Amino acid sequence: MSTAAKHLRFMYTCWKLNLAGAMEFRTSFLLQVGMMMLNNAVWIFFWGVYFTRFPIINGWNFQDVMMMWAVSSAGYGLSATLFGNSYRLANIIATGQLDTYLAQPKPVLMHVLVSRMQVSPIGDILFGLILFCIWGDVSLLGTVKFTVALFVTMLIFTFFMVIVQSLAFYIGNAEGLAHQFFITFITFATYPTDIFRGIGRMILFTVIPAGFISYLPVGFLRDMEWSFTLSALGVALLLLAVGTFIFYRGLKRYGSGNMMIVRM
Repeated sequence: MSTAAKHLRFMYTCWKLNLAGAMEFRTSFLLQVGMMMLNNAVWIFFWGVYFTRFPIINGWNFQDVMMMWAVSSAGYGLSATLFGNSYRLANIIATGQLDTYLAQPKPVLMHVLVSRMQVSPIGDILFGLILFCIWGDVSLLGTVKFTVALFVTMLIFTFFMVIVQSLAFYIGNAEGLAHQFFITFITFATYPTDIFRGIGRMILFTVIPAGFISYLPVGFLRDMEWSFTLSALGVALLLLAVGTFIFYRGLKRYGSGNMMIVRM
């Protein structure tokens, strides 16, 4: 078996065990998932009320906004469910918990990211899929495009967070800063890109690349703008490469927390 296949098998095993662990407390599991879906539904209600008064926002209609929410919520849900520790990496670094992973014969970053699952974002995944089934193009081509959009969104969310969380290697406790970046990122990822102009729009496609997520429903799912599509995929891969580089570069600066826990 090739190394890549072994890594994929290891990731699948971690995901399966994480889900099994979450399902042991089914009432809590269902409540967390259900509350997340309800929270998202409230936002959809407000957007629905808004569009009854203003049918078009800078070329965006209600269906476009629903697909933006489908892509951003399901993409974030996949990121937080499959790579849950990408959102708490700064804490793991600052408290010396990386010792647990350094003792294992697996790539450290991959092992850290897949070793924890967040439960409530499963509600985001289900919510995004429901929105797609109602307002999306459910043809074969439409489903393939939606799947690609989710993959790109998942990569952007995951490795943007790896980058900002890895600042803990360089500046110490970066949890507060990373959380602010996350809140800013997910806020801009759920608003139509075309309502921003000038410097704000430039920031959305550079410093905080949330624009590559929020524009996917128009630039890829609806109009298939090849320049944007290739740019979004390129940014996702660039973040993957930069996030991996920054993490492993910072790992050289890591000081052991003398943790005696060993993962099996």
